[in-house]
Amino acid sequence: MNRATIYLDHNATTAPAPEAVAAMLHALEVAWANPSSTHEPGQQARRLLADARDRVASFLGCQPAELVFTSGATEANHSAVLGALHAARGTRRERLVLSAVEHPGLLALAARLEGEGVPVTRLPVHADGRLDLDAARAAITPDVALVSVMGANNETGVLMPTAELAELAHAAGTRLHVDATQLAGKAALDFAASGADLMSLSAHKLHGPKGIGALVVRKGFALPPLLCGRQERKRRGGTENLPGIAGFAAACDRAAATRADDVARMAALRALLETGLAALPGVQIYGARAPRIANTSCLRFGMLDAELVLGRLERAGVVASSGAACSAGGTLPSHVLLAMGEPAEHARAALRFSLGRDSSEAELRHTVAVVHELIGPLLEPAAQAA
Repeated sequence: MNRATIYLDHNATTAPAPEAVAAMLHALEVAWANPSSTHEPGQQARRLLADARDRVASFLGCQPAELVFTSGATEANHSAVLGALHAARGTRRERLVLSAVEHPGLLALAARLEGEGVPVTRLPVHADGRLDLDAARAAITPDVALVSVMGANNETGVLMPTAELAELAHAAGTRLHVDATQLAGKAALDFAASGADLMSLSAHKLHGPKGIGALVVRKGFALPPLLCGRQERKRRGGTENLPGIAGFAAACDRAAATRADDVARMAALRALLETGLAALPGVQIYGARAPRIANTSCLRFGMLDAELVLGRLERAGVVASSGAACSAGGTLPSHVLLAMGEPAEHARAALRFSLGRDSSEAELRHTVAVVHELIGPLLEPAAQAA
């Protein structure tokens, strides 16, 4: 990436922290043996694995024995959902409940399961992106095997009421899975106090490496494994990705030390960004009145197609993302905004700025200036016509 690029796509991925890269290199050079081997090189690797597990568990507020390392949040989410459904076999609990604004990977899994005969309920959201708790109360009944929601939406940043959902799930005798991918590094995580029974995340969202993540399984829940083997207390087979785990732990250490300051600074910078952009005609910010994580701003510039806006910004050195998926036939409308009741043309125009802990005031002021210069003139005729 060009060093002059202003990167505002941190919800997609983050640059590995220097501490994470150093920890990975150390593991590759010093602890390259198999942690399952009984000889001294293997035991050296095993000690590094145990130390990293303790540090990640401390960051997440869980017991080390509850932590299962995975290849990332997608695998962790699949393990949680498929494992919970498998654990409920032979009972009257067979239904999966999730929100209509989940990550596309989880929605695709739900659609596949539905095609195989698993009852699936998708909870609606309000116009501001908040979950409809009345619908949740009606849906979470004793026939539910699992309730699965993301802690914060990746497109709008709107927070899910996970504490309330945990109460509803447990009152119905079922379990709650929280996809905390977008929460990590942006909110305090305390699995022990959260009420969740399962929690998943990816390291690369908090300045760790790609290819490593975690699923936290509350003590006492015998979750069937997605991948069989004797590693991870027989809950996830396969030789552990020790360099990735070491980098994950280093990223957690760094996030734990700076999170409070990072969140306060990102919230102030987002306010600066949104105030500057809202001065343009036709700008709509989604989820602005709902509780959100501090770094995320989802908006549209009138009816301008998101890809047109993003292309102009990138040529000017500002990188953001569309909340919608792209295909050969054009831009598909964001399923999140459709669930919020927005028409397809609005959902197709939405884009996302997601700030990071290294984002600066100078970068955000420059971004506002670039948008006013390059996008503002395109909005003025439409505003006058309206």
